[in-house]
Amino acid sequence: MASEAAAGTVPRLKLTEIFLSLQGEARSAGLPTVFVRLTGCPLRCTYCDTAYAFHGGEWSEIPDIVARVAAFGVPNVCVTGGEPLAQKRCIALLDALVAAGFSVSLETSGAIDIGPVDTRVSRVVDIKTPDSGECAQNLWDNIAQLTPHDQLKFVICSRADYDWAKAELAARRLNERCEVLFSPSYTQVAPRTLADWIVADRLPVRFQMQLHKQLWGEEQGR
Repeated sequence: MASEAAAGTVPRLKLTEIFLSLQGEARSAGLPTVFVRLTGCPLRCTYCDTAYAFHGGEWSEIPDIVARVAAFGVPNVCVTGGEPLAQKRCIALLDALVAAGFSVSLETSGAIDIGPVDTRVSRVVDIKTPDSGECAQNLWDNIAQLTPHDQLKFVICSRADYDWAKAELAARRLNERCEVLFSPSYTQVAPRTLADWIVADRLPVRFQMQLHKQLWGEEQGR
């Protein structure tokens, strides 16, 4: 980014799409939200539903992205991917959105350091379970950087995943760091089944479903 500034150019990001929808997950579920989906991801989770964001996209300058977000006229914006932090200039985009007065959340895989992200951004950090195929990529050092403004998310693919997540929750006292979300993997675990497990074990987590998939299925940009 410094070399770009020296050359008099504006920092750019590879962008897959920008769209307005309802936030389908996490603390702000149900709120009209602008989604900024950046291109690229180093992970290949078994349940990934945004593989179309792995490649392609178009280069966009950060001020143009902020202007496009503002044009939708809502205060909430979510930067997602792919893995948005795989592009180093994502930090500059988050800073620009915060400076513009938006309520900003970041959806990240948990495989990249969240330390550079402004703590005014609500960092929604995935913890990859064994059945995701990417459990080895969890950057556990991120846990110490979480604040109550952040959230941790486990996508549960099986009973084995649930038991693993429950053990990590207790061993690392994750619910003392921030809100913890357990979500059933779409088509792999019945929502009612996961809900029953959580209730039976009295886990200090929030059960969540992907609201956007209940409303629009797998439709892109919704």
